[in-house]
Amino acid sequence: METYSFFLEPTLTSHKQYEALRKYYIEGVTAREVADQFGYTYRAMTSLITAYHKKLDKDPSGSFFFVENKAGRKVGSGTNQAKTAIINLRKKYYSVPDIKVVLDAMGLKISEKNIYNIISADGFSRLPRRAKLVRQQLEEVQLPAEKSCPLTFNKEIFKSSNAGVLMFLPLIKRYHLDTVINKSAYPGTSQIDKMASILSFLALKLSNRRRYSSDDTWCMDRGMGLFAGLNVLPKTAWYTSYSDRVTSEMNQKFLKQLHRVWSKAGLLEDTSNLDFTTIPYWGDDAHLENNWSGKRGKALSSMLAVLAQDPDTGLIDYGSADILQKDESAVVLEFLDFYHSNTTKKDDKLRYIVFDSKFTNYENLRKLDQAGINFITIRRRGKKILERISNLPKSGWKKVKVECAGSKHRTLRVYDEQVFLKGYDKDIRQITITGHGKIKPAVMITNDFDLKTEKIIRKYARRWIVEKSISEQIDFFHLNLVSSSMVIKVDFDLTMSILAHNLYRLLALELNRYSNLSIQSLYEKFVLNGADVIIQEEMITVQLKKKRNLPLILEVMQKYSRQKYPWLNGKNVIFEGATYS
Repeated sequence: METYSFFLEPTLTSHKQYEALRKYYIEGVTAREVADQFGYTYRAMTSLITAYHKKLDKDPSGSFFFVENKAGRKVGSGTNQAKTAIINLRKKYYSVPDIKVVLDAMGLKISEKNIYNIISADGFSRLPRRAKLVRQQLEEVQLPAEKSCPLTFNKEIFKSSNAGVLMFLPLIKRYHLDTVINKSAYPGTSQIDKMASILSFLALKLSNRRRYSSDDTWCMDRGMGLFAGLNVLPKTAWYTSYSDRVTSEMNQKFLKQLHRVWSKAGLLEDTSNLDFTTIPYWGDDAHLENNWSGKRGKALSSMLAVLAQDPDTGLIDYGSADILQKDESAVVLEFLDFYHSNTTKKDDKLRYIVFDSKFTNYENLRKLDQAGINFITIRRRGKKILERISNLPKSGWKKVKVECAGSKHRTLRVYDEQVFLKGYDKDIRQITITGHGKIKPAVMITNDFDLKTEKIIRKYARRWIVEKSISEQIDFFHLNLVSSSMVIKVDFDLTMSILAHNLYRLLALELNRYSNLSIQSLYEKFVLNGADVIIQEEMITVQLKKKRNLPLILEVMQKYSRQKYPWLNGKNVIFEGATYS
């Protein structure tokens, strides 16, 4: 091709337009003649002249003719703005859905397809398949998060990787826990009211957040913010500041109000199991006592807490994290005062208190007997007691079958008798047990002389449920987690853990066959799930991802589809199944 043909026979669209306009303006050729020469219609040529004038008004330099246009979809300004955040999150092994959740919280509306394209263009390969719990504990990335404030409930759609916590909303409303929170003595703030404040703590407990850090990526999940009626959850500093304003009296009043709820709903039966737990302290421990920690197998500087649990429903009815060693033996009487001060005679079902041998002394056992409360506990086995057991007549021993887990039975050898107990100052029923898998026999004492031996043993055996719950409190609700930078008062943390624990047990009761699952199993099977959240004019739709147990979840949630939530602008919350997993 000759050199001059480049100018007379342009092939690029922008070049062709440039030469046509140059002939029209510089050489004075008419629009119709230019159109014929360059293959335009007359109408197209006049439109080109008009468009040129508009562009020239915006850019007098005329540089718009010399811009390189790439093939394919144009990249929007929002995509360019989010690119750095997307790359940073991918470097920390965040998946495309997880990145989408964070970008939604930042107000950047980008599709998962665009996110994937950016990642691929930057040379990242697909992530290997990982367990959901592993993905949840990803290294956190410093990103700007919105300031927490009440949600406006405008129409919008966003993704959440922790949308399963929204399944607890119907239970909060059904048992009027929102009313209890609003009537409690807990404080609110100028931006976040009392209800949203407590639900913000509860959201973290329910979602198994085992590590709170200053990076706060968990507070960028819009679904967790929606749980509390907020755009996003507050940052770490807010939680610490709020906790400083909470007193022990507030916590005890709150537990008393909850006790009335459980009692009125018929969730408290005739037995309470009591036990101590040790909550380690890792700061300046000069003001603390050394308490034995069974989990760590040693005594360490810690706070001593007590929990009381109903063995039938699994609810924890009472808790206190301010126990001194000198007051340990009186805790059972304090629990009795707590129970009776919150229960009318009509609703008072408490007949048995079950605890281990070190929980109280014989003098307080006598006070329980005088109060008309039956107790079951284990007697400490000294050398003389073991010698006496070895000399018991063989004719007095008998075999009993005791019900175990899974409708199974275990055969035990027992010696049921009455003995005089010094300190208790009267006869007491003593049941010696062998064949239970221990080297030494167990010695059980009770003031109930009427209940059958096997039922006494069964009642005490169920006390181990509270030990299991304490283990869950420590592991799932991170009571002794030392890696967290969020400083929360122990008694307030314990109170929030109790409420979260009870919500899980209430959910388990709704799930019938799964009522005996541990909290960790309930979380993994039912609560750990993502969703698309659609806020509409009259309702909020939560489209949960496909999961094996999703049909059962939807069946349970369907019962609460007409329930309205005042802290969610009076809207219904509808649960549906998404079309993807």
